[in-house]
Amino acid sequence: MIRLLIIDDEQSIGTMLEKALKRSGDFKITYMDNPVTALSHFKKGEYDGVLLDIMMPQRDGLSVLEEIKAKDPECVVVMMTAYSTLDKVLQSHKVGADHYLLKPFDSLSSVEKKVRELIQARQ
Repeated sequence: MIRLLIIDDEQSIGTMLEKALKRSGDFKITYMDNPVTALSHFKKGEYDGVLLDIMMPQRDGLSVLEEIKAKDPECVVVMMTAYSTLDKVLQSHKVGADHYLLKPFDSLSSVEKKVRELIQARQ
């Protein structure tokens, strides 16, 4: 079972990802829309991966990424954003992001496939 934390302030995106990934039966999903609460939750649990939005009002996704990688450098982190800039992509990779997805997603199955590949490669 792949333990995955989804952090996205847009509830429609978060719940859509949660439902789609749960359908496969291979994922145990925790979805949180507040990055501050989610980071506290992450520090108490064990996750194989995180889907993390970059632009959130409560806290910048890059700073959340830094804390996730400080606690668990092996955790796979996939950054998500609708506002792609080369600067943000480079920053996220520099901090330790494993992949970068643009919203809207091509398909939810492509998100599932990429997350699965990245986590399996790490195990």
